Amino acid sequence: MFDDVSSTFTYLLADENRKEAILIDPVFSQSKRDMALIDELELTLVLVADTHAHADHITAAWLLKQKTGCKIASAKAIGAEHVDISLDDGQEFGVAGVTLRAISTPGHTDGCMSYVLSDQSMVFTGDALLIRGCGRSDFQQGSAHKLFQSITSKLFVLPDECLVYPAHDYHGRTQSSIGEEKAFNARVGGGANETDFVEYMKAMKLPHPKKIDEAVPANLRSGCPEDGKLPAEPDWADIRLTYAGVPEIGEEWLEHHLDEVTVLDVRLDEEIKDFPSAEALVDLQIPLNELRSRVDEVPRNKPVVALCRSGRRSALAVNILKENGFEEVASLSRGLMEVSRD
Repeated sequence: MFDDVSSTFTYLLADENRKEAILIDPVFSQSKRDMALIDELELTLVLVADTHAHADHITAAWLLKQKTGCKIASAKAIGAEHVDISLDDGQEFGVAGVTLRAISTPGHTDGCMSYVLSDQSMVFTGDALLIRGCGRSDFQQGSAHKLFQSITSKLFVLPDECLVYPAHDYHGRTQSSIGEEKAFNARVGGGANETDFVEYMKAMKLPHPKKIDEAVPANLRSGCPEDGKLPAEPDWADIRLTYAGVPEIGEEWLEHHLDEVTVLDVRLDEEIKDFPSAEALVDLQIPLNELRSRVDEVPRNKPVVALCRSGRRSALAVNILKENGFEEVASLSRGLMEVSRD
């Protein structure tokens, strides 16, 4: 999964049979997205692992721990608060069916770790090794000498076919391989020696990440806010966010709160007869293809719950309402198919 603000990849790993999941490098602002995918895949989040104390975004580790009871893993060298598993070089960890080995790969930061699957088919390299590049080494105890050794003596010794999954990419690339990076990496591949690499890194003049003063202290708390409080959640309904980003409520909640919301039916006129029992739920009926032109007919004094046959059209209705300034809106999950089933 990708955060386009910080260009960060978050990786979800799970055994399809045992259903226990691990998230690598989750982003605080994307926690709802990540939890939505975990819920939709019917997984249980057991572990969150950060590859290092990021300077460009705040980790969601602490937040996810509060939400799910999962454990947090990160390098012992970081010394972050709220960590349950402090990783040493070579230590194995993971969840049922997914075993990772921690590889200490300092140089970008002292606490950088890479995580390789037990069969060495994949390695999650954090900011140590990127696709055709590497992490910078000019802040957070960075060292170009250490980074060269980390990449060449700890990562480049993995099998050539081992797939490389970095923490960031700024050019739309999603994966590489150890063999590719050994041959073609612009900074450390193709036979570059330590002098080549160190001089290259010394010549780079990059601005510090914009969020470094906020992100690093927060990440040393595993993403816990300074006040130790969870972010505010919508309090008008029992909202569930889908992986597609749609706020939904369930049929049971709606039945118990009909007087507190406006129920908007966005089906076609000729569909109304298909679910006669829905008439008792609906306050207003506007077909989806007319909603933009008739949005002023929707009352603004109550939250709005949109519904349709399956929940697909009502999801778009929610977006249309949001575009027009409605804040407390949700789609009825599975629409009238769920109501009729009950």
